[in-house]
Amino acid sequence: MNPVNKKIITPDHAEWAVEAHDLVKIFGENRAVDGVNLKLRAGSIYGVLGPNGAGKTTTIRMLATLLRPDGGSAKIFGHDVVKESQIVRQLIGVTGQYASVDESLSATENLIIFSRLLGLGRAEAKKKAADLLEEFGLSEAAKKPLKNFSGGMRRRLDLAASLIAQPPLIFLDEPTTGLDPRTRSQMWDTIRRLVNTGSTVVLTTQYLEEADQLADRVAVIDRGKVVAEGTVDELKESVGTSSLHLRVQDALDIQGARRIVDQVLNVQSQLTSEAGKITAPMTDADRVTDLLIALRSANIHLAEISVQKPTLDEVFLTITGHGVSDSAEESKQLEAVRV
Repeated sequence: MNPVNKKIITPDHAEWAVEAHDLVKIFGENRAVDGVNLKLRAGSIYGVLGPNGAGKTTTIRMLATLLRPDGGSAKIFGHDVVKESQIVRQLIGVTGQYASVDESLSATENLIIFSRLLGLGRAEAKKKAADLLEEFGLSEAAKKPLKNFSGGMRRRLDLAASLIAQPPLIFLDEPTTGLDPRTRSQMWDTIRRLVNTGSTVVLTTQYLEEADQLADRVAVIDRGKVVAEGTVDELKESVGTSSLHLRVQDALDIQGARRIVDQVLNVQSQLTSEAGKITAPMTDADRVTDLLIALRSANIHLAEISVQKPTLDEVFLTITGHGVSDSAEESKQLEAVRV
């Protein structure tokens, strides 16, 4: 990004933070990105979901002007990433999977150096460093050398560094990979605060729960292509309806309860491995009341009832034919090509 004391380019309240059309990137004989299309509304969190080697990071690097596309086009707040790369770099912040910091320096020293490189004065740089360290819960470790930092602390520091210039668009490339659940939750809170204060976030992740928790919309990328796109609920609905889960108090009632479920809901239910548990598609929520009345009339008592939507795990498996972590060997091959 250009120093902040130069003329700052603003997004001018553009509706679309990111517009990508048929993006292509080729490494040797491998089409790492093969015609990706994305459209991201400003002021939202957009999740890019996929296994290792799917093309997520390569796509982000093209959008962030770090890689030149071999085909297609992309705009950031209306500015072409190739023809207007200098403008685009003033509008974005990029946090990679690994902290881009100097381990021989302290957290404070790292942030001051980044601030100075961006054009802040000495006093302003010190204040910015202190404010960011407090925001990311690193004040107590401010003077410690980074070689003593945990992975979660390094990741938080890297995110803090990317926010020095407070860019309107932030690319977070798997920012919570390898973090413990508590630190991951803290990062989620920070990402939500960024959007609440006016930023737009593009988040790549392998964690289905992360996309479920944070993203307004999600693109599923597999083998270099966008294979599905929409809100989390839309993607879940695309693979099937919600399911009704019942557990009867008396296991002897299980067959009778199942017959009533099938008749009232007009579905074919299933028995699970858990004793006394019935699972059935819930195509018509209005019929659940009729079902409960029918079960009570038959003197069948329930110990538990719940409704569950399809999970993002089920969405991903249905759309791609494999799980998020099933492409480890393919990922290694892709990384070998890139190196």
